[in-house]
Amino acid sequence: MFFSFDGIDGVGKTTQMQLFCHWLAEEWQGGGREVVTCRDPGSTPLGERVREILLTSDESTPIAARSEMLLYMAARAQLVEQVIRPALAAGKVVVSDRYLLANVVYQGYAGGLEVSAVRDVGRVATKGLSPDCTFLLDMSPAAALERMGEQLDRVESRGDEYRELLRQGFLQEAALLGDKVHVIAADRSIDEIQNELRDIAKSQVSN
Repeated sequence: MFFSFDGIDGVGKTTQMQLFCHWLAEEWQGGGREVVTCRDPGSTPLGERVREILLTSDESTPIAARSEMLLYMAARAQLVEQVIRPALAAGKVVVSDRYLLANVVYQGYAGGLEVSAVRDVGRVATKGLSPDCTFLLDMSPAAALERMGEQLDRVESRGDEYRELLRQGFLQEAALLGDKVHVIAADRSIDEIQNELRDIAKSQVSN
């Protein structure tokens, strides 16, 4: 089983994913199914180096939108080959902090690249591997920004208009992808959100 978490920055992905993975480990411990967590980009030596470039580069190292997209895809290709596919093949449960949906939205809807082209490159990078279930945490960009504090990385600091484009892109993609993407209202208590995630996961496993 392959789960992913996504959404604009500040919606609480990290907190919810940590709680969810802890619950999964306890829930499925009796069945001997190990839970493997990863972040995209990252979780491999190559992915972590690419992540550093993408999130910390300043004006002295300009990165065009198409170059940015390809860097993300390179990191993801390595993540799939080195971590995700081997884990799934071994019967483990994989939970990823972001996946291809993020690129489609960040570089496509909000970044100006052709959305279908980003999807096509993504299919090549992942060899068509997609999550069984994606949790899209959703809330207003203004409310999400309030949670983030003052230390913003290269992508987070792109402004209010960009964040609104991201949100609308995520919601449009969710509508297109149907049952594989579950939109979760993230402007509620941690427990309310977590309970909904767990209920969805239980229904996925029973299907």
